[in-house]
Amino acid sequence: MYRFLLFITLILFFISCRKNNPKDQIQYLNGYWEIKKVILSDGSKKEYKFNQSIDFFKIKDSTGIRKKVQPKLDGSFTANNDYEFFTLKIEDDSLRLYYKTTLSTWKETIISAKENYIAVKNEAGNVYFYERHKKIKL
Repeated sequence: MYRFLLFITLILFFISCRKNNPKDQIQYLNGYWEIKKVILSDGSKKEYKFNQSIDFFKIKDSTGIRKKVQPKLDGSFTANNDYEFFTLKIEDDSLRLYYKTTLSTWKETIISAKENYIAVKNEAGNVYFYERHKKIKL
């Protein structure tokens, strides 16, 4: 019995450690995402119970846009014309988003992307945990 439990534990361990295929992660990025928590590079954590703005991602081929939008009670969104362009690249077995604006350039690394969850690490080492935005229910 002990060997069987050890065998099952090892299988679960190796399955959980398996890295996501970066190409497969792209399919999950489109849509509306709400930050739930941030783990800063110093190890401190900040949690968000409510967000007045959420991130909208739209990807086509290997390019995309990201913009901040504000959810409304009727399920629609308010947005301005500000957005950031990015390019998707797979490097070192990771999916990276390269941003370029008139003021700056930077990159982010997708750590994990699933249907309802993404984790993104920026160049400062901060990790942002997002959940897919759900319509406000009253």
